[in-house]
Amino acid sequence: MRGAALVAVALLPLLGGCVIYSNEGGKKVSIQAGDHASIQSEPLEAVRRVDFDGQRLNVVVGSNGCTEASSFEVRIRDADPTELTLVRRAPDLCRAIVREGVTVSWTYAELGLEAGEPVRVMNPISL
Repeated sequence: MRGAALVAVALLPLLGGCVIYSNEGGKKVSIQAGDHASIQSEPLEAVRRVDFDGQRLNVVVGSNGCTEASSFEVRIRDADPTELTLVRRAPDLCRAIVREGVTVSWTYAELGLEAGEPVRVMNPISL
């Protein structure tokens, strides 16, 4: 039974597709296709507010003064609606705590989404 579980875990990457690309702005976007559940090994960044208008995704996150959009990888999962997950890739080691947080933003085009496409952000909300 244990061997079968190890084989199943080893085969998981073969069951779905994932593409990672970096655009000119240095922002990383990861696109996962299919309906398989991805295994999260890292904790998700808590977000304070999410706003999208069909053209742009704006997310307010905590910051010590050095957080910007390129600090995150945006993972996109093909679902209905499309699921977006923000993963912090660059820690904010600055010492100027920004109480209200900072807004990081991506256009739908940068994310490879159609204008007006419905999306759902999967990160937890922190007030």
